[in-house]
Amino acid sequence: MLMLADDLGHLSYTVTGEGSPVVLVHAGVADHTMWDAVVPALAERYTVIRYDLRGFGESAPPAGPFSETDDLCRLLDHLGHESVRLIGASWGGRVAVNFALAHPGRVRSLTLLAPPWPGYDWSADMVAYDEAETAALAAGDLDAAVRVNLDMWLRGPGRGWEDVAPGLADRLRIPVRTSLVNQDAVGEHSQGGPADDIASIAVPTLVGIGLLDVPDFQEIARRYAARIPGATLVEFPDAAHLIALDAPAELGAVLKSFLADS
Repeated sequence: MLMLADDLGHLSYTVTGEGSPVVLVHAGVADHTMWDAVVPALAERYTVIRYDLRGFGESAPPAGPFSETDDLCRLLDHLGHESVRLIGASWGGRVAVNFALAHPGRVRSLTLLAPPWPGYDWSADMVAYDEAETAALAAGDLDAAVRVNLDMWLRGPGRGWEDVAPGLADRLRIPVRTSLVNQDAVGEHSQGGPADDIASIAVPTLVGIGLLDVPDFQEIARRYAARIPGATLVEFPDAAHLIALDAPAELGAVLKSFLADS
């Protein structure tokens, strides 16, 4: 991993391949390694940039106010890229949306994989998940909180663990743990994004959703696809929330086709 370190904070990142730049922004229960199986297909044609958001992976948690949008802008300036194709998963998808709204001239295309929707009226199942995580953390049981998150975001509500590819839970366990340890600092210091006006997004946009994901996120994905002008919705039948882990070959093929046209 490479490191961007300045007075504004530390970001770990990695660069693979050559060509026009593509930036991958990870989910809020993961880190840059969630893209490992997708990168080789993209790196055949593009410079693939991955980084760890503040408080995730190898990037230090924030010690003061910060903005994920500003961090991404700093990284692109550091690498000398004026505009990029931007791909974000889950919370990383919302970071990508915020960046596209704040810096429209710096985004050539946008891919959103199961992004959240600010202010969404969550279902009872999602509220129960949040309460279970909160209770585990309040009890000091970090392992239980990790299990709650793996059940929700990796396994999903529609399948058993026997249906999840072997090894994925072990790969994700440490990133989930890191995110939980640092989530209070991130939540306290994150300055959020710009006002939500996604109808102003004017670049080619792809929205992806796993059909094994929680129903809330399936509805949200369709909302994004309907409200961003010209957006295309792609469904992944064998994926839950983390499409890059569940269906990397299928996702890679979809991305290669979409990016080539954008």
